[in-house]
Amino acid sequence: MKITRRKFSLLAGAALAASVAGGVVPVLAAGTMEDIKARDSLRVGVTQAPPWYSKDPATGEWTSGVGVSAGKAMAEALGVKFEPVEVTWGTAVAALQSNKIDIMFVLDATDERKKAADFPQEPLLYYSLAVLAQDDLPVTTWEDLNKPEIKISVPQATSMDKFLTENVGKADIQRFPGNVEAIAAFQSGRVDAVCLFHPPLIAARQKLGAGKIVVPSPVKSNPTSAAVRKGDSEFVAFVDAQLKDYYTSGKIQTWYEEFLSGFGLDPKSAPPIIKELL
Repeated sequence: MKITRRKFSLLAGAALAASVAGGVVPVLAAGTMEDIKARDSLRVGVTQAPPWYSKDPATGEWTSGVGVSAGKAMAEALGVKFEPVEVTWGTAVAALQSNKIDIMFVLDATDERKKAADFPQEPLLYYSLAVLAQDDLPVTTWEDLNKPEIKISVPQATSMDKFLTENVGKADIQRFPGNVEAIAAFQSGRVDAVCLFHPPLIAARQKLGAGKIVVPSPVKSNPTSAAVRKGDSEFVAFVDAQLKDYYTSGKIQTWYEEFLSGFGLDPKSAPPIIKELL
């Protein structure tokens, strides 16, 4: 029987419908690696959030930060250029889905995000949840902050936001688009504390010259990872191998310490971002 183009389309459609009806969704080749090489660039999501990403205000170039260093190293491994694309923590997954970026570093692999993006098994780094609080605010535990009169700023749609909502829900939680806005709310006195993972707070404390960093108990330490577009096992495997190298070789800790030194901080005064060193 001669198969015409129309019959082929009908047969293909029927096969797809049958596979979906049977509970098996066919894997579609996403081709991220091919797209990156054809474009000659790795598009990395970036957002102003030292020490993860930092833009030079004089040039507008993304020159430093752990995510920038990891992005440049991964682009080099692929033999392509590093291409930063500005997003926010809340829009990073949508940017992956709409093919605006190829990867976003320092994004936690939450159950909700896993529905829309893929994550490698290897961690990128570890960090502890902390607050930068007014000097006169008594805080040693999370429960100390769980009061209606306490105002806390946090980047919206992040794992920090989720943790506060679930554990400090009585407080006046004020949500902002990103780290910069959340820290600015603290700097202006609109809130009593800003909640982030400890590395960005170290940079913020250095810049503001005021406030105290507290890691409330019980300590909440999280691994963080890198998000990629869903459905491309080849690219996930590549990213997984790269992250394993960055972590086990100590490169990720070195990049972190380089940023702290460039920022005028003593790396020895900051908690490490490798679990085995915490």
